[in-house]
Amino acid sequence: MNPGRRLSLIVACALFIENMDSTAIATSLPAIAADLGTEPIALKLALTAYLLSLAVFIPVSGWVADRFGARSTFMGAIAVFLLGSLACAASSSLEQLVAARFVQGMGGALMVPVGRLVLLRTVPKNELVQALSWLTIPALVAPMIGPPLGGLISTYGDWRWIFLINIPMGILGIFLARRYIPDLREAVPPLDWRGFALSGLGLALALFGFSTLGRHMVSTSLAVSCLVLGVAAMAGYVWHARVHPHPLIDLNLFRHHTFRAGVLGGALFRIGIGATPFLLPLMLQLGFGLTALQSGLLTFASAMGAIFMKTMAASVLKRFGFRRVLWVNALLASAMLAAFGLFTAQTPHAVIIAVLVVSGCFRSLQFTSLNAISYAEVESPKMGQASSLSGMAQQFSLALGVAIGGYGLQLAGEITGTAYTDAGNFSWAFLLVGLVSAASAWVMFRLPANAGHEMAGRAEAGQEVAEPKAAQRPGT
Repeated sequence: MNPGRRLSLIVACALFIENMDSTAIATSLPAIAADLGTEPIALKLALTAYLLSLAVFIPVSGWVADRFGARSTFMGAIAVFLLGSLACAASSSLEQLVAARFVQGMGGALMVPVGRLVLLRTVPKNELVQALSWLTIPALVAPMIGPPLGGLISTYGDWRWIFLINIPMGILGIFLARRYIPDLREAVPPLDWRGFALSGLGLALALFGFSTLGRHMVSTSLAVSCLVLGVAAMAGYVWHARVHPHPLIDLNLFRHHTFRAGVLGGALFRIGIGATPFLLPLMLQLGFGLTALQSGLLTFASAMGAIFMKTMAASVLKRFGFRRVLWVNALLASAMLAAFGLFTAQTPHAVIIAVLVVSGCFRSLQFTSLNAISYAEVESPKMGQASSLSGMAQQFSLALGVAIGGYGLQLAGEITGTAYTDAGNFSWAFLLVGLVSAASAWVMFRLPANAGHEMAGRAEAGQEVAEPKAAQRPGT
């Protein structure tokens, strides 16, 4: 087998179990809540704990790989993920499950970034596109398999098997990594421990405090204290990064218009999208009375739309350009997200599937565009820093979306005087996250008209793509 393809498939083992695990558990939240004796809405902590762990540890993934070797780091990351999976399966309380999911996230934060780093450093450039395409296959297939599989297990078996099915493929990944992945190392500056402590502690405390304000696990006073301390720690990191010669996260990258729009605008958009895997299965199962399997057989339709759009994204960007696609598509995707709240128990399943497929198309186009435009102005030496910062922001915003979606559902229940699981309350929750997601359109609209033209293939060969500064929009 071609070495590049072989490496891609090995890394794909890790990406597959990570994506399938995340999509399967979302479908099984009501079953897990019933077994653990807690409210389904409290399980937002199990989703946010994993995403938060990714956000905290992704920035150090490159440094760890260079310091301890890519092969050892990759194998160790899979092992940590599998240990977290075993702990999830053995959990008998909400607190134990949240802690186990955080451990899982520690492994996930290192698995895929380190595997991608190995590909970038070992595969010849003329084979890199093909190698990366093999890597993305599980990222597209796993979200299709995860919801039906999670629903099947929850309906006819024990939800704990969702985590145990990771074990065989994870062990296979460790075996193949030991045999085929080179143990690459690079000279690295000392790790910015103070920056890691400030950023990691700030993110963890802020999101934990925000997520537990509904009095799940801890008191309101403790949740508020965590939130305040977390915000203070993140503010401390901003000051620290300005004076440290090698900060863990280089905030100067935000000086680039395209990076700022891709990360900050993308964060707003992902808040809405991040709430969907939490709200949609709850609505279908608790609001409409569907089984977990029936729910999974509906929600996987979004992944079908995403796969279809992958074949068209490049052509759309070349035809319309990044700026126009980003702000118009943000509004369309957000409108589709808010429209989920219009579903009722009587809505034909064919209509639900059609809406989810179209929504998946818009969402996939936005993600593809955001991931590309973020690096349009970033210099090659800063790519690693930019990738880490972007990845951290993505995971944090997805986790924040789950928390906001949960609060929207609770608030709607209090206003209407009904149980939060009442089907009508989901309409207000989806409207809330849809509005937050739509707010990203303003950030995209302020991009220069020629932003990313070269990446989109809209620049004429040999001609200047930049417009005169006087023609750029104010504030850009």
